Amino acid sequence: MRKKTKVSDLVQAFQLEVLAGEAGIGRLIHVAELYRPGLEMAGYFAYHPRERVQILGKTELTFFETLTAEERTDRMQRMCSEAETPCFCITRGMAAPAELLEQGEKYGMPVLRTNLATTTLVSRITGFLENKLAPTTTIHGVLVDVYGIGMLITGTSGIGKSETALELVKRGHRLIADDAVEIKQVAENILVGNAPELIKHLLEIRGVGIINVMTLFGAGAIRNVKKITLVIRLETWQQDKEYDRLGLDEETTRVIDTDLPLVTIPVRPGRNLAVIIEVAAMNFRLKRMGYNAALQFTNKLTETLAGDLDDAD
Repeated sequence: MRKKTKVSDLVQAFQLEVLAGEAGIGRLIHVAELYRPGLEMAGYFAYHPRERVQILGKTELTFFETLTAEERTDRMQRMCSEAETPCFCITRGMAAPAELLEQGEKYGMPVLRTNLATTTLVSRITGFLENKLAPTTTIHGVLVDVYGIGMLITGTSGIGKSETALELVKRGHRLIADDAVEIKQVAENILVGNAPELIKHLLEIRGVGIINVMTLFGAGAIRNVKKITLVIRLETWQQDKEYDRLGLDEETTRVIDTDLPLVTIPVRPGRNLAVIIEVAAMNFRLKRMGYNAALQFTNKLTETLAGDLDDAD
């Protein structure tokens, strides 16, 4: 689900000065990209990205001063009358053209100003909007940081996700979220997860109740946000199901628009899930470093069998 944000959020986040068009401060921003309308000031509107926040820096405003009075009025009227445009933002604390202020008030187009340099403002607003407008979803599960690997533990209710997370915290790892994990795609193939504000730092243990992990184990036992790298799916052991015993089968699961590696761990009495998840995290790190134990074993087995066949001949 792609979110929306308002111009008022931008004003509050960057302490922007509202010069005109305050009536339109509630306009919605749908995209994170910004635009510097230099071509439009020259009169070329064929491909004007109207839906973007419009940035006016020293280059645009200096060029605007070279236009005739009629051209200045025409350009600003055409740009400010666009209903899709969220706002204009002037950088470097420069004076706003009278035509822009006039048309901004007329059409309810917010005209904002900051003392920041143009490149600095563009960078900061882009990061802010990418975070605000990133696709998000909420998944039932537990998110923990194990040896630096963000592991999303999923499974049916009551299978032991929270108890496993508690054991991992006791072993020195960190909890990000329990029960509900808010996941945001901040860039291509990059997902980050956090806990909803209401249940942040809390862990539910059946029979004990809700505990505050930070209060019991200290600030080092929690994290607020973590990149999700690996998904662990806990499922009840099925006697007739064939489970991967070598680790050659690499499954994935799709979250929003990203495919994440998936490890399925069968649950039955006597299995220490916390230790297994720790090993899964370390093994995943080794694979990313180029060492695959299962592949090494398979290659050695193939070489051994080939040698035995040669000896038999």
